[in-house]
Amino acid sequence: MASSDGDLLGTENSTCRSVEMWKIKKLINSVEAARGNGPSTMISLIIPPKDQMSRVSKMLADEFSTAANIKSRTGRLSMLGVITSVQHRLKFYPQVPTNGLVIYCGTIVTEEGKEKKVNIDFEPFKSIITSLYVCDNKFHTEALNALLSDDDKFGFIVMDGNGCLFGTLCGNTRDVLHKFTVDLPKRHGRGDQSALRFARLRMEKRHEYIKKISEVAVQLFITNDKANITGLILAGPADFKTELGQSDMFDPRLQGKVLKTVDVSYGGENGFNQAIEFSAEVLANVKFIQEKKLIGRYFDEISQDTGRFCFGVVDVLKALEMGAMETLIVWENLDITRYILKNHQSDEEVLLYLNPEQEKDKTKFLDKDTGVELELVEKISLLEWLANKYKDFGVTLEIVTDKSQEGSQFCKVSGGIGGILQHCVDFQ
Repeated sequence: MASSDGDLLGTENSTCRSVEMWKIKKLINSVEAARGNGPSTMISLIIPPKDQMSRVSKMLADEFSTAANIKSRTGRLSMLGVITSVQHRLKFYPQVPTNGLVIYCGTIVTEEGKEKKVNIDFEPFKSIITSLYVCDNKFHTEALNALLSDDDKFGFIVMDGNGCLFGTLCGNTRDVLHKFTVDLPKRHGRGDQSALRFARLRMEKRHEYIKKISEVAVQLFITNDKANITGLILAGPADFKTELGQSDMFDPRLQGKVLKTVDVSYGGENGFNQAIEFSAEVLANVKFIQEKKLIGRYFDEISQDTGRFCFGVVDVLKALEMGAMETLIVWENLDITRYILKNHQSDEEVLLYLNPEQEKDKTKFLDKDTGVELELVEKISLLEWLANKYKDFGVTLEIVTDKSQEGSQFCKVSGGIGGILQHCVDFQ
């Protein structure tokens, strides 16, 4: 990353998606309300993947030439200054990053009425297809909202007596991965022994059909011994879907991903479309359900008094330092600030964690033993600090909401921060 502001949005493939989405939300909230001190003092630039830096550089050079003709001296200098800042940022990127590049650059007016320069540049955590250049008195963040849209991939198996279709749904994109037909014998009306023979043949063919569906499902939906989908929908007009879900031949890794079994009127692509329509509610609630399960697991540890849990800032930080934390759970609106203070007499640093009520009266910080005034070295949101540092502690960070009953209860019980531990810890 080229800028300290941009560090907030540094991305790696292994980074927890919920953390990256929280960072995007935080960026949107922090810049969309900002306003400049003139009509054209803030530049929003989005360069999509595979675009050419040479094209962008030429466009900015042309803009610079145009801005040089602005009659107002103040407006001309402001415009030239912000374009120069963007050109300087681009020097850190010899080519457009894999997921594209976002730059916000300009001079804003703070709540105190003072001017402040803002320079933010980052590669999004997933590909951004928008191309944008706007010079305005505000930053344009509309395109970033697309990064917050759900991009979980769901698998579909649609089966009937004529064949089977395998597909995926990701956002608004549906893809048919594979389909095959089958010729199953119909029910036979003859009596005596021939009826038994035909019934046996029919059951054998159905068995082979279910076996083939199970094998193809593994080929399509399992990668590196793990399911490559968030959830799986089984659909069809007959009882094949139920038979598959209960079959010993169906891979357990996929059985555990089944979200719903759907009755549809057709097989094939028409059945696929119906299955998507009838599953809309359960697919929309997947993240909600995952969050409920996580917090439910946390409360199970508490109710069983296993000692494998912690809550509150003090115990959470102890667990992190001890290397005992497995999953760190933090409310997305946790309002606690982390201070680093320095005592110049003893040359020692002091860490302080304050909520808004505690911060309200803090015009200066004093050493509790000597009364010496402490110097403020760093002030940062605790959640932002954890989002930047959690990998150093080797833990999973889950950022949750309070929209579910479990999430609301978690915030009340833990103060918005808690965790599941790797082993029992006695904090006393």
